[in-house]
Amino acid sequence: MKYGESGIKYALRNSMKFYLGTKYPNWMREKEFEDVPLFVSHRTLLKYKKLHPSLTSWSLDSGGFSELTLYNEWRTSPGEYIKAIRRYQDEIGKLDWAAPQDWMCEPFMNEKTGKSVEEHQRLTVENYLELKYRAEDLPIIPVIQGWSLDDYLRCVDMFLKAGIDLEEYETVGIGSVCRRQGTGEAENIVYRLKPLRLHGFGMKTTAVHRFGYLLASSDSMAWSFSGRMRPDPECPKKQCTDCRHYALSWRENILNPKIPNLFNQLVGCQ
Repeated sequence: MKYGESGIKYALRNSMKFYLGTKYPNWMREKEFEDVPLFVSHRTLLKYKKLHPSLTSWSLDSGGFSELTLYNEWRTSPGEYIKAIRRYQDEIGKLDWAAPQDWMCEPFMNEKTGKSVEEHQRLTVENYLELKYRAEDLPIIPVIQGWSLDDYLRCVDMFLKAGIDLEEYETVGIGSVCRRQGTGEAENIVYRLKPLRLHGFGMKTTAVHRFGYLLASSDSMAWSFSGRMRPDPECPKKQCTDCRHYALSWRENILNPKIPNLFNQLVGCQ
């Protein structure tokens, strides 16, 4: 398999679902995003007293990276998170799935929490089991965490020992690969986890080009960084970090890389 454009086309032929990350929940109810799956964080939605029905499908990020970075632990209880997911499902609707309260395994994160990779994995598995036990009706997905390939394989085994056969799940998240997306190591990890139907969190252009064909779905908010570094010269704004038109054009170029526009310059940046 060749990378780049051929990898994207292969992914599309196999129906990789691509979620556009956003910090603007109002996009979910706007006509121009009706056919654009969105990825929104719990930490964004919890600030809103009033929510509105969505016109498009979307998935929920638990906000774990932010919470662990800020507090070195989860301060949102499973009960609070379940209540929030239920509210989003009832008031917004069209929720594909919600991520659990997993524990990332990047070395700097383990240093912050003072826990080992294996402890983070155990906590990730235990949280998923608790969430599903308390709210079996909610579409919460399992997430495998780790750093090395052996770590990820161990996490899969931890789920299996807990009675969870991940091969039976429509979506399984894979965490802690976003900072190594441009490497052969990340691609090898994803490849070795077949036949799991993986969702890649926080994918950038290089990752979609390199191993998007191995993923069932992915999400990205890399358009915001692109908008800051390389804004649209025709846009009146100095930066396009919050520009919906930029976000949509960036997404279109990811899914259809032959479209001739300024975003062809951005493949190497993200």
